[in-house]
Amino acid sequence: MMRKTELFFPVPVLQTARTRMKEMTLQDAEDMFEYASDEEISRFATWPAHQTIADSQRFLNWIIQRYSRGEIAPWGIYCKQSERLIGTCGFGNWNQQHARAEIGYALSRSCWGHGLMTEVVNEVIRYGFTSMKLVRIEARCYPDNTASIRVLEKCGFQQEGVLRKHIFAKGRYEDVHLFSIINEDLLDGQQA
Repeated sequence: MMRKTELFFPVPVLQTARTRMKEMTLQDAEDMFEYASDEEISRFATWPAHQTIADSQRFLNWIIQRYSRGEIAPWGIYCKQSERLIGTCGFGNWNQQHARAEIGYALSRSCWGHGLMTEVVNEVIRYGFTSMKLVRIEARCYPDNTASIRVLEKCGFQQEGVLRKHIFAKGRYEDVHLFSIINEDLLDGQQA
């Protein structure tokens, strides 16, 4: 079995037509704070909106420590045109024995509605199936997060069901929709 550090140290750089996904640094704190402090972004996240730049710095420090240990951590999503950090995307809950991981993402509201997250998620899926040798990629989202559901469906995910009161976030238990894509789904779609 491949060691996780072989795939994530150094952090691989992924690209789409309009974005570059790479390792984040503390210099990204202002850009992160700009979108992570937006209540509309955090509304569908398990984390609260960042209240100060120090919140963004703490989160970046946590990610940077994971990078330094070769552990799985989100990529920063950078707009190729501006070179600014506009969001994050990455895997969590990676179970190598069962060849599955969960994808999660956040994107600046100024970038919504342009298909950027669909580009990013497709590229991260490709990396997961080819480099990480995943068989299954999962995603969870709140039932009223229609934008995220659209991204997942455009990327080939299928809804498997509702996990009732599955997570405790922001003081209450929440239902989430469970989505998945398996490598055979992607291969079948490419051959069609």
